[in-house]
Amino acid sequence: MPKWGFYMQKMFVEGGHLLNGKVRISGAKNSAVALLPAAILADSSVTIEGLPQISDVFTLGDLLEEIGGSVSWDGQTVNIDPANMVAMPLPNGKVKKLRASYYFMGAMLGKFNKAVIGLPGGCFLGPRPIDQHIKGFEALGAEVTNEQGAIYLRAKELIGARIYLDVVSVGATINIMLAAVKAKGKTIIENAAKEPEIIDVATLLTNMGAKIKGVGTDVIRIEGVSHLSGCRHTIIPDRIEAGTYAIAAAAMGKEVVIDNVIPTHLESLLAKLREMGLPIEESNESLLIRPKDLLKSVDIKTLVYPGFPTDLQQPFTSLLTKANNTGVVTDTIYSARLKHIDELRRMNASIKVEGGSAIVTGPVKLQGAKVNATDLRAGASLIIAGLMAEGITEITGLDHIDRGYENITEKLTNLGAKIWRDEMTEQEVQELQNS
Repeated sequence: MPKWGFYMQKMFVEGGHLLNGKVRISGAKNSAVALLPAAILADSSVTIEGLPQISDVFTLGDLLEEIGGSVSWDGQTVNIDPANMVAMPLPNGKVKKLRASYYFMGAMLGKFNKAVIGLPGGCFLGPRPIDQHIKGFEALGAEVTNEQGAIYLRAKELIGARIYLDVVSVGATINIMLAAVKAKGKTIIENAAKEPEIIDVATLLTNMGAKIKGVGTDVIRIEGVSHLSGCRHTIIPDRIEAGTYAIAAAAMGKEVVIDNVIPTHLESLLAKLREMGLPIEESNESLLIRPKDLLKSVDIKTLVYPGFPTDLQQPFTSLLTKANNTGVVTDTIYSARLKHIDELRRMNASIKVEGGSAIVTGPVKLQGAKVNATDLRAGASLIIAGLMAEGITEITGLDHIDRGYENITEKLTNLGAKIWRDEMTEQEVQELQNS
């Protein structure tokens, strides 16, 4: 199995080089982090094809092995044999590396009627409570307690229930779905999230023998089954990675083909890019982007799917620095997702923060600077800014970027970007840790 060792690297981006050529999009990160825990529920081997080679995926593979799973890799394909899995507590360690480790709660509860999972980690984007997850588990009959920094879930048996989510939540929708597929009777999840990644997870579970209807709508109905078998599943393309490259192409592209995409998953982003004056040609599985010199500024507000994705808000903010006039960026999902703004200001961006919104005035000529990626999508934002800037931009915090973008340095290099990595000195590491 691939291992993701600890390293401290920095990235250099030399701005001003046009992007030209084709980039192939990897499997969806936000699907992968749920599909891997879902394999726990099967009674025989599950094979998942097209997984992105990112640190979050490898961390989840390690966690599956910790609870007794046999995990074997062949490039982007993983085979998971759950035959010897046990309800091993996962109180800390790798669980704290990524937020999606909470999917082990629903999967292990569904499989073993119990679980002990440490509070999840990942990017800090402000308060992201798991109260809706817990509400769902309790409705199914589980007792949920917080003991010494870990969540304990215990149930004599799980019984189907009607569950209304007070907040539309992708994580809660998937987690409750994982717990409910083997519960006795019928479960109805109301006000469910509709993201494509939820459909992808439901497709895997259905191939395993689960009975699920209504996925992709706001009401999901699940008829519990006693047995789930192994299967083979191919993951959907990553709409957020595709959107990131579309934004990069809008910022610095000459003629860029983005391959292995599902355009309907990107409708909200593509609508905003077209509103800016960007011509985009769509086919069944690809996008062709040929930017114009002048882009018009637009306002964006992040919303649950099919609205504008919060995961593309930060990269889009960088693009707005190139657009004519003023655009307002409002994140209604994660109000704290504005930490990239200070870093963009270091690069000469004209951005004001008022309440939960960023007001971006352009066009401005960004300048290369030393900046730090504070989270995954902030990292993508800074790379795009570096592509547009004069001079060289030095980016630290690459561990965040590598959690969600497979081979981003190589993919951009193949498009013509001047981008490379180097090891940080001990002094630089110390300075970063003390900052």
